[in-house]
Amino acid sequence: MYSQLLTLLQARSFTLATAESCTGGAVSAAVTDIAGISQVYNGGVVSYSNEAKMNLLKVPENILMQYGAVSEECAGFMAKGAAAALQSTCAISTTGIAGPTGAVPGKPVGTVCIGYFINGRLYTETNHFGGDRHAVRQAALHRAMTRLIELLQNM
Repeated sequence: MYSQLLTLLQARSFTLATAESCTGGAVSAAVTDIAGISQVYNGGVVSYSNEAKMNLLKVPENILMQYGAVSEECAGFMAKGAAAALQSTCAISTTGIAGPTGAVPGKPVGTVCIGYFINGRLYTETNHFGGDRHAVRQAALHRAMTRLIELLQNM
């Protein structure tokens, strides 16, 4: 389904890393489902706790305190941190509230922030997906992958 990602990364001589929270490795699994992706995929980090986000991806504690783990700011640092940690020119990150619990004021279940770090440029977005936990995670996976492909196509 996402096989053009390999071609786009190869055409630009980019390597890819992933950093996930709410998707729990689903993005990495989708990436590694692409035949030949080992040529450009360096690896991924599932950083579910704030401590993992800080220690492995270098998300500053003040960002987590001020904006929360479910924020575009956190998603951006996660993507940049994954790129740095895994020596990649491109990285994607997901952080959100898949439910059924975890909602906080202003951040209902289904809120997912995604970060895209591409050759030094950072893009972030906030999405609101409906459905149960599985549906939110699948929607986040699909949005992350399709938007990454769009961003690479438009370079």
